[in-house]
Amino acid sequence: MNSLYHVQETWLTRVNPSIKLVLSIFLFFYMIFIHNPTHLAYLTIVLTVILYVYSGHPFKYLLLFSLPFVLVFVSSASSMIFFGRGDTIWYKWGIIQISEESFYRGIHLGFRALSFAILGMIFALTTKPVLLFYSMMQQLRIPSKYAYSFLASIRMIPIMFEEFQTLRHALIIRQAVPEKGLKGFYKKLHFFSIPLLAQSIRRAQRIAVAMEAKRFTQATERTYYYETSVRMWDVLFFIVILLAPLITFFLADAFPLFDRTDVRYFTN
Repeated sequence: MNSLYHVQETWLTRVNPSIKLVLSIFLFFYMIFIHNPTHLAYLTIVLTVILYVYSGHPFKYLLLFSLPFVLVFVSSASSMIFFGRGDTIWYKWGIIQISEESFYRGIHLGFRALSFAILGMIFALTTKPVLLFYSMMQQLRIPSKYAYSFLASIRMIPIMFEEFQTLRHALIIRQAVPEKGLKGFYKKLHFFSIPLLAQSIRRAQRIAVAMEAKRFTQATERTYYYETSVRMWDVLFFIVILLAPLITFFLADAFPLFDRTDVRYFTN
């Protein structure tokens, strides 16, 4: 992201990645068992405020990143609203049937999908992959051979994309771009897949030899270039993750947004 625009450092980016991961997983499972659409809506609003205020990314890029998840909200809610079953029918035309039960179930599913997406964006946009794997090795005691293997595979993604671009430009210069259609697609797949696959195999072999030479399979105690620890920002994040569900729960009870507040027993 730093190559596209400037990312500001906030307290959320300073949170230990392992603690952020564990607490985000707990919040994820908590949201699965929320059956009150108002509670879920308030929690989604709180997560959205955290994302837009404390992620450190420019507002316009956050809007761009959020656009696909808004479409997910609309598609998830509308599919249940228009085609869900229920007893209290509001509108019916052909296969489209909108009932009270399907409406609230659709709103509930839409906010659930949106809250999952926003929580994932908070973690992804405020966590550096390198620090995440270093933190997993130091705080979660993940074996270094697995952590460094995943880290090396992530590092290979931009390299493979650059090789793809180089190969594509070389084929264009040599006027070897195949024709359009199914036959052309098969030739493109043949031209790109074999060189990229061969390069990936050779690179994976070199990484394996390098990790073997550095005793990743034998050494148990290692030193780290990046040291991660538990600090005050981690306590603050824990408090936020703890208070957000509690506050939104009482807000949902005091200021309900919908007439029906529990959708557990609605028919799908």
